[in-house]
Amino acid sequence: MSNGDNGDKSSLKNSALNRRNILLGGTTLAAASVIVANNPVQVAQAQALPAAPASGMATPRWPDIRAAKDIAEAGFIYGLPIVMNYAVMNEYAVNKDSGQYKAPFNQIKNEARVFTYKDTAVVTPNSDTPYSFAWMDLRAEPVVLSVPAVEKARYYSVMLEDGNTFVYGYIGSRATGNEAGDYMVAGPDWNGATPSGIKKVFRSTTQFSVAGYRTQLFDPADIDNVKKVQADYKAQTLSAYLKQPVPAAPAINFPKIDKEMAKKNFFEYLDFSLQFAPAGPEEKEIRDKLALIGVGPGKTFNFKDLPLTHKLEIVIGMKEGEAKVDKFLSDQIKSVNGWKISSFFGDRAFFNGNWLLRAAGAKGGIYGNIAEEATYPLTRTLADGELLDGSKHNYTLTFAAGQFPPVNAFWSVTMYDGKTQLLIKNSIDRYLINSPMLSNMKKNADGSVTLYIQNKAPGADKDANWLPAPSGEIYLVMRLYWPKTEPPSILPPGSGTWRPPEVKRSA
Repeated sequence: MSNGDNGDKSSLKNSALNRRNILLGGTTLAAASVIVANNPVQVAQAQALPAAPASGMATPRWPDIRAAKDIAEAGFIYGLPIVMNYAVMNEYAVNKDSGQYKAPFNQIKNEARVFTYKDTAVVTPNSDTPYSFAWMDLRAEPVVLSVPAVEKARYYSVMLEDGNTFVYGYIGSRATGNEAGDYMVAGPDWNGATPSGIKKVFRSTTQFSVAGYRTQLFDPADIDNVKKVQADYKAQTLSAYLKQPVPAAPAINFPKIDKEMAKKNFFEYLDFSLQFAPAGPEEKEIRDKLALIGVGPGKTFNFKDLPLTHKLEIVIGMKEGEAKVDKFLSDQIKSVNGWKISSFFGDRAFFNGNWLLRAAGAKGGIYGNIAEEATYPLTRTLADGELLDGSKHNYTLTFAAGQFPPVNAFWSVTMYDGKTQLLIKNSIDRYLINSPMLSNMKKNADGSVTLYIQNKAPGADKDANWLPAPSGEIYLVMRLYWPKTEPPSILPPGSGTWRPPEVKRSA
């Protein structure tokens, strides 16, 4: 996942704020008694939401204690990806002081480098394809994304994901080829004509969406070629594309978000976000339930104004919802030679109202690809369940001759800190080993290749195969880009004919 991209139950503990696991710090009962002064979400809602109901309209009656707890539980599971997405969008496209700000809406920000330990906004960041981002405001009109011709040997993809964390389309090597083209992304309410020259129209289910670009880097010397590809990526509104006056959408006062705000005001953030996400048919039941506690477009949920008993009901429900997501990640992901393999990402039809599946994907690694685009085996343990720990042991991972991950593009194995799921600082600035590096790696006598996974350098004769590990818990993520569908294949995830080899303890 993530590119995000992944996780099992233990991988979701001790996460830092402003990352995909923004809410994993734990909602405690103490939060129920906190009165949040000058609530930023409530202020923003007053300016962004439709007018409040007339005074003569009836206020929904608060459910009984069990029903309220159950609604909060279901609402947390349903809303977790939506609130997490809002937090990242706020950091990347709204809050210029976030430290992770990229660019305003409808502009592309190219990262002409791979991610390092200094990048902390999203956990399990991908460090073998330089990123580009375009957060799109689709309220007034569609956005046109233009891509250049890219040499066939270079994999690239543009993943389209909306505020519901539905992956609703791709542009790129697998999906549309490496030819140049103009593609249009429209919001849920747009009904205009498609101009000539547009190869395909993609439809977001929400009024804000993100295009996440991944451009393959062959090796460090290849970075200037990646920059040339990135320079030809283009995003513009439909009016600008047609050289017409550009309509303006109403200004929005986006509420700030940080770790404490997310814990205390979860349902306020969900309330705010839902105004930009028209409900699909499969959302009617959960939206109706949320309305009973005042959550939804035009509603007035405000945690700090609730009686203490209602606060307790909400917090207990959220905590139980979080536990259900953790259990799902722990129990439902298939284990193959100690590697967890799953498929948690897709479009609206893929989830079909399975909010637990969607929450698990977001919590494990928001913004991960669909399985056909990339599949992510991940592990924190040996095959017998023993936790990987770079402060206690050295490890190896050996690919037998001719049994490398079967892909149409390329594969990689990336090292993360087991507690934060972030890349780790190391003496050789190496965060992964991938297939383009094979020609410079040392092969064993039988043609196999062994990766040395350890905190200290293994020695000059093995350093080319060294994947530096933290002095502590280890989290490994394997990425298979554009996996092959014919045997041997990792597809379908967890039951394919290709199985990742075991990580083994060497010392």
